[in-house]
Amino acid sequence: MIVLGIDPGSRITGYGVLDASERQPRYIASGCIRLKDESLAQRLAQVYAGISELIGIHRPAAFAIEQVFMSKNADSALKLGQARGAAIVCAANHGLDVHEYGPRQIKQAVTGSGGADKTQVQHMITATLGLSGTPQADAADALGIALTHCYASRGLITQGSFGGRPSGSRGGGKGTSWRQYRP
Repeated sequence: MIVLGIDPGSRITGYGVLDASERQPRYIASGCIRLKDESLAQRLAQVYAGISELIGIHRPAAFAIEQVFMSKNADSALKLGQARGAAIVCAANHGLDVHEYGPRQIKQAVTGSGGADKTQVQHMITATLGLSGTPQADAADALGIALTHCYASRGLITQGSFGGRPSGSRGGGKGTSWRQYRP
């Protein structure tokens, strides 16, 4: 089973692709969809197109995304929610199962601590997946989301613990800049 993890953003959207068909999830790809400085509508279209291209390349069976968290800046939270929505609609339009996980649940699954910082997540992703280098923070977060789904689908963590609830919903790059991490 191929899992596509997405760390949504209105400027940078991280992605991580894992093969969960074996006992230990195997790294396939990760990177960032860097969005051009255009209108929000155009950036959302770029998120959709970029994820659509990733789905076409990797043919995932599952799609995992981080849940929205509350932010002090309402405008930023709204833009993040819109980018997240574009990603979810893309996955649903491609007929993928969509699973959502909260930030604390992802950190707990990856590092053992729901309060871990980005550096700790990057370190554990690098070590767990046996990568030869450290992925960029947004790509590492996306790999963490994919890894969390791998663990949850095997019953190794409780779905919905630490503030996250996978939804299990099922649905029926132009102008995108790609930067892929290769180990």
